[in-house]
Amino acid sequence: MAQIKFQKMEGAGNDFVVIDNREAQFSLEEIIAFTPKLCDRRFGIGADGLMALENPSIDNVDYTMLYRNADGSDAGMCGNGSRCLALFAATRGFNSSQIFNVHNSIYKAEVELDHQRVSVGFPDVKAPVSLELDKTKFIQVYTGTEHVVQFVDQSLLEDEKELANTGSKIRYHEILNPPGTNVNFVSLIQKEAIELQTYERGVEGLTLACGTGAIASAIATHFHENTAGSSFNYSVKVKGGVLSVRFNFNKKENIYQNIQLIGPANFVFEGIVHV
Repeated sequence: MAQIKFQKMEGAGNDFVVIDNREAQFSLEEIIAFTPKLCDRRFGIGADGLMALENPSIDNVDYTMLYRNADGSDAGMCGNGSRCLALFAATRGFNSSQIFNVHNSIYKAEVELDHQRVSVGFPDVKAPVSLELDKTKFIQVYTGTEHVVQFVDQSLLEDEKELANTGSKIRYHEILNPPGTNVNFVSLIQKEAIELQTYERGVEGLTLACGTGAIASAIATHFHENTAGSSFNYSVKVKGGVLSVRFNFNKKENIYQNIQLIGPANFVFEGIVHV
């Protein structure tokens, strides 16, 4: 039986078990095996996923971020998780300005310790594409992990049973599998303000927030509205709070650049769990 020291953290209600694997040195296979147990909300700690702070796996980064969904699967990038891990790292001797990698992609974080607010800069994102699934229009965006976006009336965002049913069906749609997708339901509130509910792959349900989903939804909104200009700052309302998504649109190259995800990150509790 192993003992695992952990911190429970949340970013806009997206919650995570966070460990310092530089000390623990668990193998990837071990992490995959125990993540579902730790993330179980009745028999474990309870979380949307597990974050591990790792020694750098590539050159010119401060650390490597390892993230696993609640079911142990690989989510690719996790936006709110990365903001929590950056705050965690800042309490473990790292500077407030950090560079880290997820697989082969590099990200930059800025931590405001006094306000427990974290900004993470993302690599460039290619312009979205439109697609139709089961006679419904979606916009597909890759923000370090797979996302599709559907625009809906604001009233539908309160019908969580319907959103979960639709989200599950699209997440497993044959056209998008493998690897499947996260599904975002978006309502445009004002010019640069949206409301969002996300069905997350690997959690297999709606979550209170999704950082990469917030970025995907803001970019999809810009794409859908064909908004003029080059610099944008979207307010993204989620069940767990409000996130900010900033980016520049390079019309000539048809790509989104200088992308930032900004929002709160908090410690909830710490402890030792046995697996």
